[in-house]
Amino acid sequence: MAAPTSGRRRADAERNIARIVAAARAELSSDPNATVDDIARAAGVGRMTLYGHFRTRPELVEAALTEALEAGAAVLSAVDLAGDARAAMERLLTSSWALVAESSALLVAAEAVLPAERIRRLHDAPAARMADLVRRGQEQGVFRTDMSAAWLVDVAHFILHGAAGQVRTGRLDADDAAGLVTRSIQSVLAG
Repeated sequence: MAAPTSGRRRADAERNIARIVAAARAELSSDPNATVDDIARAAGVGRMTLYGHFRTRPELVEAALTEALEAGAAVLSAVDLAGDARAAMERLLTSSWALVAESSALLVAAEAVLPAERIRRLHDAPAARMADLVRRGQEQGVFRTDMSAAWLVDVAHFILHGAAGQVRTGRLDADDAAGLVTRSIQSVLAG
């Protein structure tokens, strides 16, 4: 019997990587302390296979966070940001909240093993989308201009991630969170 071709091995490796990253994303989204063993088991691979693709847990966590952010970018790019900036911000916040709530435990895992600067850079694209909308709202006269767009975006992210943490610890009801987050951020933006 002939040995598998290198193309076949590459395809198998790509499938393994995809399964490992998907498993890491799922496991870390439910438990930020999920171990490499937990992730390998969920992916249906051995530890040696996992470590063959991701030498360290931080590499694996970063791959899972990157995949989550890429999936989130696809969702957010479909949000209609045309028209009135307040209405567009409401739509963006609704979608953003769903994504943040889904991956808040994954972010906790990332914050434990990745430098803060790396996490910030991974979030640059969503932050830029919101900053553009904030600037447009400032130009339309519907968002405050006494604070920079960059600061207002940071405040929005603090509220989003803070609320996700409150939901995760049971201090905020998940059903109430979306409306509360949106109203809070809109009130900050309106000044």
